[in-house]
Amino acid sequence: MDKFSAVGNQELEAIENLYQSYLEDPESVDKSWQQFFSGFELARKQYPEKPSGIKLDNIDKEFAILNLIHGYRQRGHLFTKTNPVRARRKYSPTLDIENFGLEKADLEKTFQAGNEIGIGTAKLKDIISHLEDTYCQSVGVEYVYMRHPEVVQWLRKRMESTKNSEEYTEEKRKHFFYHLKLAVGFENFIHKKFVGQKRFSLEGAEALIPALDAVIERGAELGMEEFILGMAHRGRLNVLSNILEKPYENIFKEFYATEYEDDIAQGDVKYHLGYENDVVTDFGKKVNLKLLPNPSHLETVAPIVEGMVRSQIECEYQRDYSKACAIVIHGDAAIATQGVVYETVQMAQLPGYKTGGTIHLVINNQVGFTTPYLEARSSTYCTDVAKVTRSPVFHVNGDDVEALVWTIRLAMEFRQKFHSDVFIDILCYRKYGHNEGDEPRFTQPMLYKAISKHKNPRDIYAGKLNELGIMTHDESREEIREFDQFLDGKYKESEKIEKLQIRKFLVKDFENYELPSKALFNEPVDTAVGEETVRSVAEKINTLPKELSFFKKVNRIISDRKMMIHDNRLDWAMGELLAYGTLVAEGHPVRLSGQDSERGTFAHRHASFVIDGSEKKYFPLKHISDDQARFKIYNSPLSEYAVMGFEYGYALSEPNGLTIWEAQFGDFYNVAQVIIDQYLTSAYEKWGLMNNLVLFLPHGFEGQGPEHSSARLERFLELSANNNIQVVMPTTPANMFHMLRRQVKMKMRVPLVVFTPKSLLRHPMVHSTIEEMADGHFKEIIDDPVAEPDLVEKVIFVSGRLYYDLVKYKSENGISNTAVVRLEQIYPIPNKQINEVLSKYSKSTELIWAQDEPENMGAWPFINRKLDCLGFKVVARPESASPAVGLMDKHKKGLNHILELVFKEKEVVAS
Repeated sequence: MDKFSAVGNQELEAIENLYQSYLEDPESVDKSWQQFFSGFELARKQYPEKPSGIKLDNIDKEFAILNLIHGYRQRGHLFTKTNPVRARRKYSPTLDIENFGLEKADLEKTFQAGNEIGIGTAKLKDIISHLEDTYCQSVGVEYVYMRHPEVVQWLRKRMESTKNSEEYTEEKRKHFFYHLKLAVGFENFIHKKFVGQKRFSLEGAEALIPALDAVIERGAELGMEEFILGMAHRGRLNVLSNILEKPYENIFKEFYATEYEDDIAQGDVKYHLGYENDVVTDFGKKVNLKLLPNPSHLETVAPIVEGMVRSQIECEYQRDYSKACAIVIHGDAAIATQGVVYETVQMAQLPGYKTGGTIHLVINNQVGFTTPYLEARSSTYCTDVAKVTRSPVFHVNGDDVEALVWTIRLAMEFRQKFHSDVFIDILCYRKYGHNEGDEPRFTQPMLYKAISKHKNPRDIYAGKLNELGIMTHDESREEIREFDQFLDGKYKESEKIEKLQIRKFLVKDFENYELPSKALFNEPVDTAVGEETVRSVAEKINTLPKELSFFKKVNRIISDRKMMIHDNRLDWAMGELLAYGTLVAEGHPVRLSGQDSERGTFAHRHASFVIDGSEKKYFPLKHISDDQARFKIYNSPLSEYAVMGFEYGYALSEPNGLTIWEAQFGDFYNVAQVIIDQYLTSAYEKWGLMNNLVLFLPHGFEGQGPEHSSARLERFLELSANNNIQVVMPTTPANMFHMLRRQVKMKMRVPLVVFTPKSLLRHPMVHSTIEEMADGHFKEIIDDPVAEPDLVEKVIFVSGRLYYDLVKYKSENGISNTAVVRLEQIYPIPNKQINEVLSKYSKSTELIWAQDEPENMGAWPFINRKLDCLGFKVVARPESASPAVGLMDKHKKGLNHILELVFKEKEVVAS
């Protein structure tokens, strides 16, 4: 405390700064100062008066004001004027000066604490006025919990040095009115023209349109070249027309069209569709905008947007995060409770998934369908998920367009400087019910009584412009009338459109690829690479730098792999790694992510090796050649839904590459079922989206219990139609090698679902030769290599691991009248190859489908439905509600029963 004893006027500011540091982090200041700051009464007794004549009572007041300032920064957001249609909840303690040891008599006194907020020495009443203007008007902000002092200080300075509503020029204010005119006028026109039709209007939140315009304008000024947007259905039509500039006539036609052009089989409702366009900013810069299509699963699109942005940053902008940005528009009820939001936010700063910061805009209607916010969440705010990554949150009154634009511009600057997420909670309302045919007064009579009397943001702002002398009421009404006439003309143009066209998404990215068709699947894809290439890539994979040291078992892995090449007996891992190595050598990027994917759940892959004594890793596949394409492999967070969505988005933007999501165990994909149902299997028919994402789903009945036996093959086959996906269960390393290469080399882009093995990873019968990988192509069917057609009386079709049990049983029992045929590609069904095999065994009188799975699961329901004309009989485990048994003994008995039934001499009856 010695240094305090000599404090005078000049040193007081230093004490104030030290005290502020203490408030933010007590451990950051000297212990003696901690004691002083935490024990004012003790300090007063010890030092009744300073040598300079300043009494500790005055210092006490200065500290009290600093405490007040901190109170505004920390809790001012609880006392704002951000709700446009009802009073805010009451919180205590308030920011009244009495709660900080101050009195009304202090209001006229001058304090140096004003320096803390940039206004210099000032009266307390002026300090409070400045704090009220900054933190308690139309904008509330949460930010003091952020971990990095330089980030907090940057935000604090930006907010406290300028008003939330800048002194905008007359031209700027007319520009704001213009966008409000578009937003409100568009909704009003549709409401009149298409009475009662669903559109999930933006009414009540129309300020979103000038806000989005501000994001794009400010972002472009700061170097941004591309924005990728994701949003649910509310306000989508308005965003499509007034931000992405989708022609009004096309949107109008979607309300009453009767058929689509024939290249999209089903289409979707108008408020789920996406769009892409180049727009020109006010200062003449071209910016690319993409709004992704989205189903009614509200937050599903968020990770897909992030994946697309990451792909663009890596592929188009050489990892420059300042060039492409994600904008995700949430609803208040959804962002607060949908788990995928949390999963997506958790990825924001991870090396494999970060995108340089996302602008999160929340259309806060204060009600979800019929549920009021007090029943919709436990958290104070719907945006409290932002605190997971310590991102700043702004709460803004949706009726105050100027404050919202100011906040948006600040958020964009923050994103560009710190590459971190920003959340903007736009407090607004929903003019009608959940949709335009809903009656909200059933459940929120008081709220909707207030809403019915409330002016829309356009008319509120028109009144402000009239008061400022910028635009009279007559002038604003004339602009509104002219826009309505313009829309009426666009409606007349829509009547001339014969068939509704769903504009293709990412046309440029996919212009070199053909539409999915069975004819293309019938054409073998040349995936051969030559023996020299295989050996060369294998050498690269099996070589570690001599100057680096690794865990001793790593050398054993490399040694074993070299021996495989020498013995010409390549296992599963080598087949897979060789596929990646040959692809990157040919210029095709490869990205693989999943839980524990670098090593592999079953320790088979080892695509990376940790350098001994460090956390650094060496990736052999990144050292195939000097000019190779990217190879990226990441251990993902323990998430399926968001990570699979991310990889789908990444693949969407990188059709020339191989993008893979791997489940730790195959059944874990079911947590991401929404991505599979709404995107992977149906996005092409609904929205014209092509995608070549690969799913690796470990599958195999090895007695590991119900969860980790089955990846639910039957569910994917249920979803298979019109060549929408590929469902494959390869049984050899060579077929895996060619399958992965085919995914990139074929002329179309179709998702691939691979039921990868577990026990076959190290099975003594599972190996391939270098020649099998160097030559040939993927085999949809693999015929029995030893069966003699003239002797065959029974043909068994099987997929996956069970094949090896069947051939072992057949060999051990000297059975020669049976052929065991592997169906490697289950969908699209290779009818041509099936017929060729069956014609070869013309003397056969019995055709069996054998499977490990229960009869009501696996491929049998699909095979029975699609190939019933062939007369298959089934051998399977009995029907079950659970995929597999829990005891190894029961599992083995079930397997033995299958083997005995398959090879019975008399005809098999369906089990």
